[in-house]
Amino acid sequence: MTDQLPEPLDAIAVGAHPDDVEIGCGGTLAKLVSQGFRVGIVDITDGEPTPRSSGPEERLAEASKAAGVLGVVHREQLGFPNRNLFDCFEVRVALAKIFRRYRPRLVLGIGDKTPMASPDHAQAMAITEAAVFYSRLTKWDEVFDHLPVHVIPNLLTYFLFAGVADLPVGHWPIVVNIDGHLEQKLKAVRCYDSQFPPEKASVFTRVEAFSKTVGCLGGCAEGELLAGSRIPCTSDLMGLS
Repeated sequence: MTDQLPEPLDAIAVGAHPDDVEIGCGGTLAKLVSQGFRVGIVDITDGEPTPRSSGPEERLAEASKAAGVLGVVHREQLGFPNRNLFDCFEVRVALAKIFRRYRPRLVLGIGDKTPMASPDHAQAMAITEAAVFYSRLTKWDEVFDHLPVHVIPNLLTYFLFAGVADLPVGHWPIVVNIDGHLEQKLKAVRCYDSQFPPEKASVFTRVEAFSKTVGCLGGCAEGELLAGSRIPCTSDLMGLS
């Protein structure tokens, strides 16, 4: 089975809908690509229905265009229902199969609830955490189409808010320096014409302002906030910046 697998991805970012990943960690993905890493995106739903979109084909075209802007080498949708997404065994297994197939070293998942916005985000957070665990489980081969077990060393979460950080309990913040990649991130978000028409242009201002605020807190010009369940550890104290 192993010799039939595709080339591994170094990192996979998971969103509930197309545009989640771009807003939450698009700059981080662009930076990873610029550093020579192979990056993928998984959208658990196709984002449909939504008020302004003509249908799934339009959303898929937008997502493909955004992936190209970021330099992502693989993107796929799992096809579960928008607005009706729940953490369940079927979705966990579907995502875990992707992890087993592409063997990432890093998974980025949604890290917060979004009050007054889609509850799918919180469900995606639980699904991603479970799928990372399922990816390494043995003695369950038939459930995962006999794909080989894969242990994912790192799971980090990204955030969709543009306000005060509210990290999940037990998580520790990490600021990623995305200097030079903010415009690339914004260009990727702008690919979603169906979601961000002219009357919602303030979204781009908020995304930019939040990136600059996070960067200021982290000691760079532009940043993205991630979080992990482990306290960040370094063996190169003098290399911290």
